Amino acid sequence: MSVAPVLLYHSVSDDPPPWLAPYTVAPHTFRAQLDRIQDAGLSVVPLARLVTALHGGPPLPAHCAVLTFDDGYADFYWTVAPILSDRGLPATVYLTTGAVHAPGALPGGSLLPPTPMLNWRQVATLDALGLEIGGHSRTHLPLDTARPDRLRQEVTGSKHELEDALGHPATAFAYPHGYHSPAVRREVARAGWTSAAAVGNALSSAADDPLRICRLMVLNTTTPRTFEDWIHLRATRTGPLRDSAATLGWRAYRRLRARLGRPTGGPPRQ
Repeated sequence: MSVAPVLLYHSVSDDPPPWLAPYTVAPHTFRAQLDRIQDAGLSVVPLARLVTALHGGPPLPAHCAVLTFDDGYADFYWTVAPILSDRGLPATVYLTTGAVHAPGALPGGSLLPPTPMLNWRQVATLDALGLEIGGHSRTHLPLDTARPDRLRQEVTGSKHELEDALGHPATAFAYPHGYHSPAVRREVARAGWTSAAAVGNALSSAADDPLRICRLMVLNTTTPRTFEDWIHLRATRTGPLRDSAATLGWRAYRRLRARLGRPTGGPPRQ
């Protein structure tokens, strides 16, 4: 493995709510992006193969990509999974477990604004289809601003909820908003997650930390030219990444706001 694009999607829909629209791609755009991956000669491999390579196992094959999806929106079941199944492609979907609900019930256990989310029956079906189900905390709290007891609930609690529902271990985690810190990464490792995806908007490399895997976030403003650059390995940065001064400053500011009871979120600063 030299470098590989690990693509981060959220919602794939023609009609997202306004708050989610910037992080949503239309189904025809998603299909076109998969076509570009295929036309570029890249094979889509499971995240687990990347994680194995980062832990010192066999390297990834040359010219490959990884597909990941954050939060657990219902359109993953109705739109994304059929597209992936038709093409025989693997993917990992990271669930905010507090937003997953019983069939027929309403989601309400997370900080995500109201929108259709996966239910546990759909999650079981996706798992049976061979798609990897990972964790994304319980409530989608920015973990690097959480106090130790709340951090443990978010990281360990989501793992227990997920494994109880699936009936088998879950090992892949993704940080809400991409936010993490040394303390967060230690808690993730202590809980038994063997990988954790960040953002970074950079290509992943063989030197990536398995607990801060670099990903490229696909937005509704991602142009075909930018996507082509990513899959032809022309992204501007390659992991591993160090925290910049801007990242550290933004984390300190958000922690202060959280302590004052006026938390702020937003996209990760790098």
